[in-house]
Amino acid sequence: MKCTVIGYWGAYPEQGEATSAYLLEQDGFRCLIDCGSGVLSRLQSYIDIKELDAVVLSHYHQDHIADIGVLQYSWLVQNSLHNDNHMLPIYGHGEDETGFAALNHRFTEGIAYQHDDPLEIGPFQFTFQRTTHPVPCFAMRICYGDQVIVYTGDSSFHQEIIPFCSNADLLISECSFYHGQDAAKAGHMTSSQCGELAAAAGVKQLLLTHLPHFGNRQDLVIEARKKFNGAIQLAYEGWIWQG
Repeated sequence: MKCTVIGYWGAYPEQGEATSAYLLEQDGFRCLIDCGSGVLSRLQSYIDIKELDAVVLSHYHQDHIADIGVLQYSWLVQNSLHNDNHMLPIYGHGEDETGFAALNHRFTEGIAYQHDDPLEIGPFQFTFQRTTHPVPCFAMRICYGDQVIVYTGDSSFHQEIIPFCSNADLLISECSFYHGQDAAKAGHMTSSQCGELAAAAGVKQLLLTHLPHFGNRQDLVIEARKKFNGAIQLAYEGWIWQG
């Protein structure tokens, strides 16, 4: 299983970059996790848009879905150019009727996932767990064989997510705030809480993402390392994890 960071900023993208998006690949199957602002442009540095097989969304905040509309337009244009009718499945939760309805377009189909209900998407098995966030949001546990990636989506720290992340090879954890800040008020985590989660869950590697636009971001790693002595990586576009 291969995971490539396409976008990693929280809230909005810095110049020439993108907010949340991660490309999973295995056996020629390509699945995009979240599709935030700037993602469609950056994604084309790695694959052709028409090579995408599925999209899975954690929730419907714009920094995670902003490019869904232009992705739908791209499939409309490409299908028209190639006289094709290939549909792109977009998986999302159904707890926001308006957000979920927007996943349906002429050549994209919205498919609802459920909390704790395993779902096969290509070669991957997904399970979902609700997070603590101002809107419905779901973390994802993604398995291929004995390889496990967990993506927190957006969430404040809560004990229930620890077993969901248990023994992951890679924990992709949102890290919106620095140690000592009130991340929970906004439904997010601090660097220290990311490290605490990684340590409690016994993960092998921690990827800090959904990064803030202020402060010295290397401090996020330093603060997380005080709680977790495993491998820690600050997300950047093009970073690859290979299982």
